[in-house]
Amino acid sequence: MNGEEEFFDAVSGFDSDNSSGEFSEAHQKVTGMIDLDTSKNNRIGKVGERPSQENGIQKHRTSLPAPMFSRSDFSVWTILKKCVGLELSKITMPIAFNEPLSFLQRITEYMEHVYLIHRASCQPQPLERMQSVAAFAVSAVASQWERTGKPFNPLLGETYELVREDLGFRFISEQVSHHPPISAFHSEGLNHDFLFHGSIYPKLKFWGKSVEAEPRGTITLELLKHNEAYTWTNPTCCVHNVIIGKLWIEQYGTVEILNHRTGHKCVLHFKPCGLFGKELHKVEGHIQDKNKKKLFVIYGKWTECLWGIDPVSYESFKKQERRGDHLRKAKLDDSSGKADSDVADDVPVTQETVQVIPGSKLLWRINTRPPNSAQMYNFTSFTVSLNELETGMEKTLPPTDCRLRPDIRGMENGNMGASLQSEEGAGARGALARVGEWFYPGNNPYTGTPDWLYAGDYFERNFSDCPDIY
Repeated sequence: MNGEEEFFDAVSGFDSDNSSGEFSEAHQKVTGMIDLDTSKNNRIGKVGERPSQENGIQKHRTSLPAPMFSRSDFSVWTILKKCVGLELSKITMPIAFNEPLSFLQRITEYMEHVYLIHRASCQPQPLERMQSVAAFAVSAVASQWERTGKPFNPLLGETYELVREDLGFRFISEQVSHHPPISAFHSEGLNHDFLFHGSIYPKLKFWGKSVEAEPRGTITLELLKHNEAYTWTNPTCCVHNVIIGKLWIEQYGTVEILNHRTGHKCVLHFKPCGLFGKELHKVEGHIQDKNKKKLFVIYGKWTECLWGIDPVSYESFKKQERRGDHLRKAKLDDSSGKADSDVADDVPVTQETVQVIPGSKLLWRINTRPPNSAQMYNFTSFTVSLNELETGMEKTLPPTDCRLRPDIRGMENGNMGASLQSEEGAGARGALARVGEWFYPGNNPYTGTPDWLYAGDYFERNFSDCPDIY
């Protein structure tokens, strides 16, 4: 059984959204206008006084108002066994399997490591810029590690904005189609150094014990100072044991990042789990020039870190490693004939951390998660702040912003009853919204593929015609 839609749209692929290469609104129009990502220290989740600031930067909350709901009383199989032959879009999952975020907020997590884009923009050589862009592409899927909850399906016309002056970017996304579900986004650097955009519509497949999200479309990053555009697609993400056993996630597939100006290409292989989990979470690849000459080797894990080294040193190290493995090689027991129906996929034992080859360069390391992350849907610190709603923010946000959704707010506050709003019903109400308020259909200027392009003017904040979809 397979289908396209929202069953596990917590995992995704991207298509690309374009902007003209100039900023749609000047930086001055947003600076100081709204603090979108703020929180109350020690008053988590309650509307109240604006918190203190350090160096003019707003502080952000460090935990959710309430711990996550237990899922032990719910069985996915009791739902799926009634849906044989139906597309995944026809399946409504219990709210207990959700997390208190909209899918639009989930894609905003791509920006957690935006410093890598700023770094790429400042680097003089195309090889160095590609290293940082590759690290950003890998870091963008890192927040999915152990995130087995499903975000709420966006309503048609739903939006989400985020302005982070401390991180140097602003972001706007909109649900532009309900069937099939398409989410478009556009982000730009406050220092006019980059544009980052896409439109997301994953192809979801149910394999009996797992759900696989196959990415669709292309991500586009523009470094304005260098007049460069990079495009790539996400790896495939698979959530195992949706019927029985402990849920676990892996990413696999080949990601190709192309610099359309210089011809440099980075090819990254996200390794599938493999026998005994030896390859779990591993990423390996290389950067080549337009003549396909290998210039740099990249390796690491998307859940931990990414390193790089010159190809000669890498091959020399691997040759020695293979020589050692040959001496230690043991015969594998080939009697692994377990039934495929009621047996869970074993959660692979976490292997040793990344072995760093002498002379390697650190490209990226994952941020440490909060100590109470396991009680907060395994959110990162960046994610915890995404649904904050400050006093007075309602006056500056459009009525379509998902911070204003009562079902998500209810779940975040620990009120399951308030979050039991049917997502099918929500989609019907969302259908009243105009399609593509802030984005319009077109073609990506670098790949020529179908796309949703940013129309601009969102941060002019003229929301008088926006419908109340909640």
